[in-house]
Amino acid sequence: MAEERTMFERTSNDGGALQSERRFLDPLVVSKLSNLELRARLVVEGFVAGLHKSPFKGFSVEFAEHRQYMPGDPVKNIDWKVYARRDRLYVKEFEEETNLRVYILVDSSASMGYASGSTVSKLTYACSLAGALSYLMLRQQDSVGLLTFTNQIKKYIPPRSVKGHLRVILTELNRLTPGESTEE
Repeated sequence: MAEERTMFERTSNDGGALQSERRFLDPLVVSKLSNLELRARLVVEGFVAGLHKSPFKGFSVEFAEHRQYMPGDPVKNIDWKVYARRDRLYVKEFEEETNLRVYILVDSSASMGYASGSTVSKLTYACSLAGALSYLMLRQQDSVGLLTFTNQIKKYIPPRSVKGHLRVILTELNRLTPGESTEE
């Protein structure tokens, strides 16, 4: 919990500069998100070690399988205990883990200004959800980016996995206003 609070405080301790962005990441909501974890439904390709399964085999803590030794395999990967029992060479393989790269898309067209019987518009809901998802992804060291659009792309923020990136995303979400209508 201290890690989450620290990340949020780093993002919002600029006095008045970030008070308006803070509405998308309320401390009460952050405390409820602290036990959540997002996982990829499919295997993820990447180069950075993280929480998600990769289609590649590599060094990790998670044992995947044994396979028969083939000439050219590194000798350091031979499982000598299996060799002692079976009198055949087998190599240990581990599941490699990688980080997820997330792109959050937010529609900022005129229809997102609609608020049915309340003061909260569809755009405000979308921005709150985007802020919460960004926070979760960055907390588990995944990369997150933002793309806002109407008829065309309005703003693209490439995915990054540094904690300060949350401020960039929240600032852009705060700038969003419903724009022109989208084509059908």
